[in-house]
Amino acid sequence: MDIETLREEALRLGHVAERMPYGPDCVVFEVGGKQFCLVSLSGEHDFYNLKVDPALGEALRHRFEGVTPGWHMNKRHWVSVAYEGDVDDATQRLLLRHAYHRTALGLPKRLLAQLGLSPDPDAFVPQLD
Repeated sequence: MDIETLREEALRLGHVAERMPYGPDCVVFEVGGKQFCLVSLSGEHDFYNLKVDPALGEALRHRFEGVTPGWHMNKRHWVSVAYEGDVDDATQRLLLRHAYHRTALGLPKRLLAQLGLSPDPDAFVPQLD
């Protein structure tokens, strides 16, 4: 997946804000004011960061070389995913959706209902083959 496709996929999730709170070299995607994906625009990095369930993050790191602990993030709750490598585009899309839903779970139930998301933490858990 490339950075343009990642951006399109993130914005397609609905109610997503794209901001640059850390300067012009970092795009942050948020749902309800909470960050779920960070992307460097500097060209120095060939990965992006996603918020994930800690157990899923650990499983991903064991399964894929292209998934590492989140760079400059909480290593338990964030992973870095290489744009190119052994994580195929379909899996990257699933992980992006997971990050979005996982982050949305921290929102008030009223806002979740407005977004059309379930407050059930198991409502969206990606199934990796």
